[in-house]
Amino acid sequence: MTAGDSGASNPSSAPSPALDALLDDARRRLAGAPRERLGDWAQARKLLGFGRAPRIVPVGEAWHVGVLLIADAEVYATGEVLRARTEAPRGYTAQAQRERSERAAAAARGGFADGEVVHLGAVRLDLEALRHGEASGPLSIAGGAPGGTVLVRWSATGAPRPLADYLDEQLALR
Repeated sequence: MTAGDSGASNPSSAPSPALDALLDDARRRLAGAPRERLGDWAQARKLLGFGRAPRIVPVGEAWHVGVLLIADAEVYATGEVLRARTEAPRGYTAQAQRERSERAAAAARGGFADGEVVHLGAVRLDLEALRHGEASGPLSIAGGAPGGTVLVRWSATGAPRPLADYLDEQLALR
């Protein structure tokens, strides 16, 4: 590819085969491993004129692999990770603890089992944007050009690293 060529006219330069192969291999290696459920806020309906308590309902499931959630057909960036638990009176000194406890109770009201891991606010990654050299969530393309190495930013302060190495390391920990 020449310096002036954007790669748009050459579909084979897009990282889709490499990206798809990486994700397919990860899914194959994860087969049989437990998945964790994704949750989202449900619209509160009124019942007999009274509002219901907010709840978080299941919207899918995926394997949690570091900063990624890998589903059958989609890949998500992790959001907030919490454990569902039934509501109980607790004395918290910090407002943040109280709010987190309220979200955990909302997950329990929405159908998650006590102690079950819930991924709230997971963001679906745009794999098509990656195929065109654009970043999506923690994933990017080295140099920003189609055909480059797929990178993952695994930490806010850490340098991006090749997705293939990151997946190998994360999956070896299982």
